[in-house]
Amino acid sequence: MAKERMLSEFEKKVADFVKANELFGSAEGILLAVSGGADSTALLYAMQVLKDEGILSAELLCTHINHQLRGYEADLDEQFVIAQAGELNLPITTKRVDVCEFARRNKLSIETAARKLRIESLLDIAGVNNCNLIATAHQKNDNAETILQRLLRGTGFRGLAGIWPVQAFADNLKFVRPLLSVRRDEIIKYLHQRNLKWREDHTNADCTYTRNYIRHQLLPALQADYTGSIVEQLSQLAQQARKLNSIVLERIEKVWPELAQTGKNSTLLNLKRFLQEPKVVKAELVRRSITAIGSGERDLTQRHYERILRLAEPPASSCRKTGAGAGSRKFELPGGFVVWREFGNLIFARPRKSSPPNEQTIESVKFEVPGQTRFGRYLIEATILNAEKVGLEEFKSGKSNLVEWFDADKVKLPLAVRHRRDGDRFCPLGLQAEKKVGKFLTAARVPQGIRSKTLIIADGEKIIWVWPIRISEQVKVTGQTQKILQLRITETEPLS
Repeated sequence: MAKERMLSEFEKKVADFVKANELFGSAEGILLAVSGGADSTALLYAMQVLKDEGILSAELLCTHINHQLRGYEADLDEQFVIAQAGELNLPITTKRVDVCEFARRNKLSIETAARKLRIESLLDIAGVNNCNLIATAHQKNDNAETILQRLLRGTGFRGLAGIWPVQAFADNLKFVRPLLSVRRDEIIKYLHQRNLKWREDHTNADCTYTRNYIRHQLLPALQADYTGSIVEQLSQLAQQARKLNSIVLERIEKVWPELAQTGKNSTLLNLKRFLQEPKVVKAELVRRSITAIGSGERDLTQRHYERILRLAEPPASSCRKTGAGAGSRKFELPGGFVVWREFGNLIFARPRKSSPPNEQTIESVKFEVPGQTRFGRYLIEATILNAEKVGLEEFKSGKSNLVEWFDADKVKLPLAVRHRRDGDRFCPLGLQAEKKVGKFLTAARVPQGIRSKTLIIADGEKIIWVWPIRISEQVKVTGQTQKILQLRITETEPLS
């Protein structure tokens, strides 16, 4: 307690926030991202105080990313941060990035390019220096501006949560924001009290940038007609939204394994199970599906989420009768990522780097039972189940257009997968006579887009499945079935 009394009011506020949100935990190294502006300078000195007073035990490392956007001014910023780190006897790492060239090459705005390069650089520097935490100087005003920016472009409750105190990245790296409990005016007051200098970036006054417009025009205009503090009110809103989000995330952790199939290039959500969830949970499932395949969230708006949720809704009854309910609607998300509805699944996929080869040229491929086999862009998973241990309910819930069950004793191994050929015949489930596959597909009114993807699964004597339309009557599961062959076929990106 004696040590805490040595802290200034500002430092105590930061220390309390750090403890309440368990920002540092058992971290051994913390990378301080310092631009040289007022906020990051306050972060640098406040963190050093917390270190000196024993409130945190991790080693501190300072870093500065020079975006090379302001010529000589940017170089002076870099020199300033190096000098400040020297004053505190902190090790420092600097890095220069060519934002303009990166933006041109990737067709990005300067803001987006700078943010991407900055995050990548900080993660790289943290990894090299064994720092699992990266502390940035986001504060309450930044949080308020972020919420307003999201409101302007459309957002859900998750967007109202604003900037999170902790943000996890890959390789156990996290961004932490120790200053989210203080406002910009409190930061300036702290710097004056300690007689600390900082660097001013004149581009922060350019209101052609959305963030600066919100900071210098929209937020002050709102505050002018309000007696309380807009910044504080938005901060409280963010806290409530984060609490709600925590409840939703608990639900997501429970249902995700039940309805999602994830791969390197795609995520599939079982629509029957997905549609049982409340809308707020559905939206979070969509977000997780998108991020699971590497898409960023910053360019996604409320309109994107609403469109995806509409796509997930059941098609008209007339479509279900004709088979068109499988759906062929597809639309593109920012960054070239795509989403579509197909065979009872909502599918999210990465953009294809190049056109796949003509898969119709691939000959018949035998596959292991049990085991996994790749056929072009398709993954086939074969499993043997004990019929006595599998109940009717599990059969109904496990079966879909992508998963089918067969009486294993009626299947003559080996099994093979291939594309449809002229003259193919099989005995469709529910019929006692063979039909040509082509005539069967026509009679079933299967859309051309689905017909072109049809696969044939055959054993040593006959076709057992015209995927994903119908299995054969000859291999159906009955009350006398003892062993079940389960086949799951999913469409993924082709191997490069």
